[in-house]
Amino acid sequence: MSKDKVSVGNQPIYNAKELGTGKMLILGVQHVFAMFGATVLVPLLTGLSVSTTLLFAGLGTLLFHLISKKKVPAFLGSSFAFLGGYAAIAPLIDGQPNPDLPYACFGVACAGLVYLVLAGLFRAYGANKVMRFFPPVVTGPIIIAIGINLSSSAIANCETNWFVALVAIVVVIICNIWGKGMVKIVPILLGVIASYAVAAVMGLIDFSAVAAAPWIGIPLSYQRTAFSIFTSGNLNSGLLISSIITIVPIAFATMMEHIGDISAISSTVGKNFIKDPGLHRTLTGDGLATTLASLFGAPANTTYGENTGVLTLTKVYDPAVIRLAACIAVILSFCPKFAAIIEVMPAATIGGISLILYGMISAVGVRNIVETKVNFSESRNVLIAALILVLSIGINYSASGSISIPVGSISIGFSGLATGSLVGIILNAVLPGKDFVFSDDEPQHTGVDLQISQGKSLSRKKK
Repeated sequence: MSKDKVSVGNQPIYNAKELGTGKMLILGVQHVFAMFGATVLVPLLTGLSVSTTLLFAGLGTLLFHLISKKKVPAFLGSSFAFLGGYAAIAPLIDGQPNPDLPYACFGVACAGLVYLVLAGLFRAYGANKVMRFFPPVVTGPIIIAIGINLSSSAIANCETNWFVALVAIVVVIICNIWGKGMVKIVPILLGVIASYAVAAVMGLIDFSAVAAAPWIGIPLSYQRTAFSIFTSGNLNSGLLISSIITIVPIAFATMMEHIGDISAISSTVGKNFIKDPGLHRTLTGDGLATTLASLFGAPANTTYGENTGVLTLTKVYDPAVIRLAACIAVILSFCPKFAAIIEVMPAATIGGISLILYGMISAVGVRNIVETKVNFSESRNVLIAALILVLSIGINYSASGSISIPVGSISIGFSGLATGSLVGIILNAVLPGKDFVFSDDEPQHTGVDLQISQGKSLSRKKK
C-alpha cells in the first residue's frame, strides 16, 4: 500500500490530512480523551498541577516528535511508574500537596537523564547489538504485563457504576465493528461522550467545580517547579540526595516499558520504529520530555499505551494527528474550566474506555509472540516468559506492590514491571541458546509485526 493512500475501514490510514481538517480535528480530540483520564489521575494522586501536567504532556509530545524525526505516532502522558517515588519523598498531607514535591520532581528529572545513557549505547554500538538483550521472548511478555497491570485500575473504575461503564464499552464495540466512515474511526470519543451524557442524565456528576473554575489561567507556578528549591534559601541537601537515589532507579523500569511501547506501536502501525528513527532517538525524546516536565512541576512523561490502543482501533497512523492532539492539550492547559470538566468525568466512563484499551495492549504483546514464532518448546524461552509474567504481575498485586531493597538509611522500591523486566533481560543474556538476531533482512525477528493486511512488507529488503 502506498503511504499516500487513504482509506477508511480495515485498511490503515497513513496520511490523515486527506481526510480533511474537520476529521483531523476530531481524531486529535479523540487522542486527547484517550490520554486524559490517566494523565490527569497522576497529578490528582501526587498533588501536582493538572494544568501543568496537560501543558507538558503536549510540549513533551511535540519535543518527542521533533527528536524522533516526526515518524512515530506516540503520545507522551503522565507515567504511573514514578508514583512510588513521589510517595516516598513527598506524600500527600491530608489530601493536599506536600511542600517537598519540588524535591521529588528534581529526582524524576534526573531519572529522565538516565534515558540518554541507554540512548548513547544504541547510538554507539547500534541497535543490532543492544537489541540482542530485548528479543520477542522478552518484549512480548513485558507488553502483556503492562496491559494486565493496568487492568485493576480499569476494573476499579468500572465498579463505581457498571452501567455507565458498559455504555462506554458497548458504544465503542458497536462503532468499531458495525460503524461506517468517521463513526468507525472515532469509537473512543463517541464512547466517552455517550457514557458521560448518560451519567449526567442520571445525576451522577457534580458540576459545581466546573462553574467555579475560570475560563483562562496560567498553567505554571514557580513555587511548584524544581528550580524553586535552589532559590528558596533553605535547600535541604539531604532530601535532595535521597530523592535522586530513591527515584533514579525507577528509570530502569520505565526504559524497559518504553522499549515495549515502541515495539507495540511498531506492531500496530506496521513499521519498524526500533530501526528507523531508532531507539536512540525515541529514548532521547522520552527522557528529555520527562526531564523538562519534571523541572517545571509536571509528572514524568511516558509513551502512552492508551493512544496505541486508539491507533489499533482507528487504524489512522499519521503522526500528524498525535501532534494535533498535543497542540490541543497545550491550549486546554490554559483553560481551568475545561480541566474541571474532565476532572468531574465519571470514573466509570474512564474505566469502560480503559478496560478496552488496556486489554488491547496485552493483546498486542500476545500477537508479537505469535507472529514472531517464539519457540516455547525450548525451556529457556518458557522460563524467561514465565518469570517476566509472574514477577511483573505478582509483585504488582502483592500487599506492598514492590520489592524494597535497603540502601543505607533508605529503601529503594522495585515495581513488578521493573523486577520482571530486569530478570527477563538478565536470564536471556546468560542462558544458553540465545539465537536472536536483529536484522532488516528478516524484520519478523525484531519482535514487531511489519506486515500489513495485504501481506506486503513495509520494510525494505537489502539486495
